[in-house]
Amino acid sequence: MMALKKKILRSGLAVSVIWLALYLTSLQLPLQNSVAVSSSLTDPIQWVDFTIPYEAMKKAMDLDIDSHDSEQPLDWIEILSVLATRYGGNWNQYKSGDMDKVVQQLTEDGSAPEQEHSKVYYDYYYQAYTAVLGEFLGEHQREIPDKLNPGEKTVTEKYGLKAYSPIADGFGYNHYDDFGNSRSYGYTRNHLGHDLMGAIGTPICAVEAGIVEHLGWNQYGGWRVGIRSLDGTRYYYYAHLRKDRPYHINLEEGHLVKAGEVIGYLGMTGYSTQPNVSNMTVPHLHFGMQLIFDPSQEEGGKEIWIDVYEIVKLLNHNRATVDRDEESKEYYRRYDIFDPKVEAYIQANPLCRK
Repeated sequence: MMALKKKILRSGLAVSVIWLALYLTSLQLPLQNSVAVSSSLTDPIQWVDFTIPYEAMKKAMDLDIDSHDSEQPLDWIEILSVLATRYGGNWNQYKSGDMDKVVQQLTEDGSAPEQEHSKVYYDYYYQAYTAVLGEFLGEHQREIPDKLNPGEKTVTEKYGLKAYSPIADGFGYNHYDDFGNSRSYGYTRNHLGHDLMGAIGTPICAVEAGIVEHLGWNQYGGWRVGIRSLDGTRYYYYAHLRKDRPYHINLEEGHLVKAGEVIGYLGMTGYSTQPNVSNMTVPHLHFGMQLIFDPSQEEGGKEIWIDVYEIVKLLNHNRATVDRDEESKEYYRRYDIFDPKVEAYIQANPLCRK
């Protein structure tokens, strides 16, 4: 229990150790590496400790993409869920060879033993990982340079990574895993996001398509943007944006943004009750992802924020190319993306776009 308490404090999740212990006891399930699961998963998940290393995500993603048009396509979330079940959620044990064994079982037998003998835990991981990664891969169309007509674009069909890095292509940044680190402004608390250090004015892009829910000043996040995914499961938080002109001119609350679209610009605002009066000293983007399995988890003590450090490394493989309009001084994406799910949403909700 002491190890569990330290893990909770380190991750910064607002979950009571006593409550968690009682929750597990009531379900009569074993405590497995601090993961709370439901025996039926009919109740909303209340705890996600996302610790999958980049190397595992990248390999599983590549296996999924490479096998997409084969007779036995692989599901990267299924692969990761089987491994998580075997590891008891402890990804420090990860070895590439372990994934090879899972893939062999899935291709030869059609399923892995964990899906039968450890179904409770497997179902938990599959649901949790789907909530995080489920919309990152998919079939879509995207614009690319037309090789036959220089300066022109053409549209190609693609299956692969359709979520984007929050930092536009061509702009540098540094980062390290700072999730759960202590913060003291206002009150002592844990850092429930990920900081990417860069230059003021760096274009910030939407990781995923979604509806803009929040714009404006927050004394902790400064100028910030909150975007909820179209399935309602993920809430993306982009904070400490640029002073005076933090947002892209086209950004408005209630409107839909596409993945890879420029939404604002990196800055160092925040830690002040007065807009544009900042106590920040280092330019950076605070990027966070909140999981929402139930409306009660949208705010307050039941929020589920996850560590996105490894995810940011994965998203670095898909960065939006942007161009600056010299008249407006705004950046715009050079190549558009057309996601069938997003296009269907726009057709059903035509007012969500300008």
